[in-house]
Amino acid sequence: MSSERMVKLRRVVVSGLGAVTPLGNRVAESWTAALAGTSGAGRISHFDATNFKTRFACEVKNFDPRDYVEEKEIKKLDPCCYYSLAASAEALRDSGLDLAHCDRTRIGVIWGSGVGGLATIDDQLCSYAARRGNPRFSPFFITKLLANMSAGLIAIKHGLQGINFATVSACASSAHAITDAVTYLRLGRADVIVAGGAEAGITESGVGGFNAMKALSERNDDALRASRPFAADRDGFVIGEGAGALILETLEHALARGARIYAEIIGTGFSADAYHMTAPHPDGAGIKLAVNDALRDAGATPDTIDHINAHATSTLQGDLCELNALQGVFGARLAQIAVSATKSMTGHLLGAAGAVETIFCVLALRDQIAPPTINTEELDPALPTGFVPILGRAQARPIKRVLNNNFGFGGHNVALILETFNGA
Repeated sequence: MSSERMVKLRRVVVSGLGAVTPLGNRVAESWTAALAGTSGAGRISHFDATNFKTRFACEVKNFDPRDYVEEKEIKKLDPCCYYSLAASAEALRDSGLDLAHCDRTRIGVIWGSGVGGLATIDDQLCSYAARRGNPRFSPFFITKLLANMSAGLIAIKHGLQGINFATVSACASSAHAITDAVTYLRLGRADVIVAGGAEAGITESGVGGFNAMKALSERNDDALRASRPFAADRDGFVIGEGAGALILETLEHALARGARIYAEIIGTGFSADAYHMTAPHPDGAGIKLAVNDALRDAGATPDTIDHINAHATSTLQGDLCELNALQGVFGARLAQIAVSATKSMTGHLLGAAGAVETIFCVLALRDQIAPPTINTEELDPALPTGFVPILGRAQARPIKRVLNNNFGFGGHNVALILETFNGA
């Protein structure tokens, strides 16, 4: 007689959203700016970038950590944590959860970041070098730089005692956080999970390191238009920063409390390129695996996807590999799907990209509109024949199912499929 336990998988829905992005410090501001085709790029203000090859970025603007953190606590935290606390607080408010009457042992946090406290690492090591090796470090150095600290701080701030850990997979980090949260919720290991991620990588080492890899655009005389996914003259990504948070919960829990439900997450897919540290597989083999995995998990076929938020960083190789993979999955129908590249506006938020772009997918479902890809005037002729993304202006159209792609250095691939909630 089998000792295996049968587990009824639960449905998972999105009930709250929060974001801090280069387009705005709230979800509504960011979404309005994205639909308007606004670029978040500008000259770097976080440090003196005069001698850097790239002197612009998509920075968060007019953000005051004192709105989210007590004055005495500010020096103990890295900007990555500020953004995490802000986005998660907005998402929890938006969800309408009454934490005073919830079982907080059943509410968790799964939070991603590619690096964590990079600004802290830069500051402390530069200070150490300036002191000619005198080892005088801040007592908060280690806690400020840890990639898992945001997950811990969100739990501390709201008294959430359930599942709690961090995901680190470069630019796929927050997408992995969401997929992990979906898995635990499906299995009944939690009722609610705050899922998402943050990054604050616009620092000397962040920009200098990506410049050394020749990954960043160097279009210093045209920063607003530098992020141009799919364009024939694209020359690299524009580094961004911020955070995105989603409140994910089981359908039963959401219905029981009368929650407003934005959307349902019906499919998650993963893969590894197993190919190269930074370059995707030339034919997009790993990406195809992840997308097909998500479709299988969702019980969906390629012809049911109406909208795709592409990873599309504006790098020469990355954009082409992703489109080759999508053509391999969707065939000629790719030309009929609304494909958006929102990094053209936000820049590349690195470990926060997956969460912020999942939020944009949720809002595309809610508002039945696909955000635009800006700055792309002439498509790369090497892209699949017939492929035309949503260019220049947002496009209203029927959207029932969306696909969100996110990939990270190391060959990490994640695909998410969301659907308009269709009732209990």
